[in-house]
Amino acid sequence: MYKGFYGLNSSPFSIAPNPAFLFLSDRHREALAHLTYGLGENGGFVLLTGEVGTGKTTVSRSLLTQLPENTDLAFILNPALTESELLATLCDELKIRYPEAPTLKQLTDQISAFLMDNHQKGRRTLMVIDEAQHLKPEVLEQLRLLTNLETDTRKLLQVILIGQPELQALLRRQELRQLAQRITARYHLLPLQEDEVAAYVNHRLHVAGRSQPLFQRGAIKALHRYSGGVPRLINLLSERALMGGYGAQKPMIDGSDIDAAAVEVLDVAPKRRRRWPALVASLVTAALGFAGARALAPLPEAVAVEPVAVPTADLTRLIPTQGRELNAFQALFHHWGEPVPAELPCRFAELRGLACEAARGDWAQLVALDRPAVIALTDENGAPFYGALLAREADRLLVQLGEQQLWMSPDWVRRHYLGNYTLLWRPPQSLPNLIGPDSATGQLQWLENRLARVQTRDARLLSGFDRQLEADLRAFQRQQGLAIDGLAGRHTLERLSMLGSETGPRLTEVQ
Repeated sequence: MYKGFYGLNSSPFSIAPNPAFLFLSDRHREALAHLTYGLGENGGFVLLTGEVGTGKTTVSRSLLTQLPENTDLAFILNPALTESELLATLCDELKIRYPEAPTLKQLTDQISAFLMDNHQKGRRTLMVIDEAQHLKPEVLEQLRLLTNLETDTRKLLQVILIGQPELQALLRRQELRQLAQRITARYHLLPLQEDEVAAYVNHRLHVAGRSQPLFQRGAIKALHRYSGGVPRLINLLSERALMGGYGAQKPMIDGSDIDAAAVEVLDVAPKRRRRWPALVASLVTAALGFAGARALAPLPEAVAVEPVAVPTADLTRLIPTQGRELNAFQALFHHWGEPVPAELPCRFAELRGLACEAARGDWAQLVALDRPAVIALTDENGAPFYGALLAREADRLLVQLGEQQLWMSPDWVRRHYLGNYTLLWRPPQSLPNLIGPDSATGQLQWLENRLARVQTRDARLLSGFDRQLEADLRAFQRQQGLAIDGLAGRHTLERLSMLGSETGPRLTEVQ
């Protein structure tokens, strides 16, 4: 409908995976390089993860076009299978014959014989599993056993696992530790940055037949803000904006067109102004200074996954380029399964129905919250930097700097922690500004119930704001590092709601 008006030969922003529109950003090329390296002579398992719509399929298809001619490929799109079903599907893909109603051993024997024969013929065998986060642990273990077949120099079966971030959590399970140790390369694909969004949009317009720019700078900024750099969302927003622009007979697409598209496509509310606490405002101001900065390529895989303290020398090399506050916020949003902000992370959180909880607290208070957070740290020279604290185990912490995830010593992090942190949480639709002696009985009982849950005690039945409630409230405020006034003001109520919330990730996920 709009193609003739804008001088296009085809729809540039269809979400169908058309190879003609293939766009490889720097991140996609880097991911492709990691996967190619992982499929070297000694490769076993290779891991590619990323949020929905970030371009994992684009990377995998690019990789498959570069495979040598002597490669036999099995591509599995539906991994929600049992062990026998997965092996039978592998046989079907590789045209391996097997008896009717085969046992697990019969399937394994047939596959092993095929792999040995392929190796003797000088051929390689590759298995690619998409949506691998749906694999059951016992199926992954069966795959590991299958890759035990090897020569002195190489694995006879190489496996690429492609999936959403949940796949990373799955592979951290205790029973899969042996498989995790066999991953020779891994890459987590982050969304596009703002300059990459512009290149992406212009590339697709050019392929569709338009040589002149169509999206104004404000439109690109709005696209990045609403989509978080996720290509699939960029396509949906751009397609709707073109339809709206055509309806209004506008020769160029501007920011207001993307705003209108976001209301329809993403169901976002119109923009509202909000007064932020001073500390959150200072964090946002600092983040603006780093918007658009790029992180370095990930370090060698051994640094990222070994459960040992990271050497100070390695941190010194990482911090100047990856310890930026905005990068840490982007990692935190990604851990929540949300698009990542290009700027103003707390404002972006509001658009996504989330809220920032910025506070000061000692290390014990932060750990007790059991929530991923952006934390302020200092290096050996006293210079501040920021990381995203994502997971906690008995003897290590998972901290992300830029695109690199590092298992770090809890003692090192505790000693270098500056006492500032910011959490994300999903607030209830409404909270009172204050609960005190003059509040309704229902509000007082809500306050008592929340305090009892946090303080792991039985709730009392209240008829008024008594001394015990005030004492319990003061104890909570003291423990949380809040102003101790014995009244449940906005900050106290938000902290109580956040602690009682069941939504969002935890530092210590229950397996």
